[in-house]
Formats: sequence, structure tokens, C-alpha cells
Amino acid sequence: MKDQYDFSKGQRGKFYRPDAVFRLPVYLDEKVQDYLAAKADAKGVELAELVNEMLRKDIELIEMTR
Repeated sequence: MKDQYDFSKGQRGKFYRPDAVFRLPVYLDEKVQDYLAAKADAKGVELAELVNEMLRKDIELIEMTR
């Protein structure tokens, strides 16, 4: 790493996008991912779609018990 960097030609906000959406990465245990991937394949859907569907159902159940 250098002691000093020259930012005199830098441009503030060059890559800033106000409408950008930040998606958090979600890491699954290997066994869980393998199981869900197999279920998604059997159902003919993407893994993310299956996981979102399952989470929506869980949220629905949580909200019903409140």
C-alpha cells in the first residue's frame, strides 16, 4: 500500500446511482443448499424462487400467530 494516493483528478459520485438496489448475499449450509436445490429442480423453479416462496409462507405463519 502506498503512503499517499493522488485523488486530485477524482470525481465525487461518479458511480453513485440513487435507484440502485443492494441485495444482501445469503449463504446456506451446504446440506441445506443441496436439499433445496434438488427440490427446486424437481419443481422446475430457480432456487431463489423456492427459498422466497418458503420464507413468504413462514412470514405468513408468524404473522398469523401474533
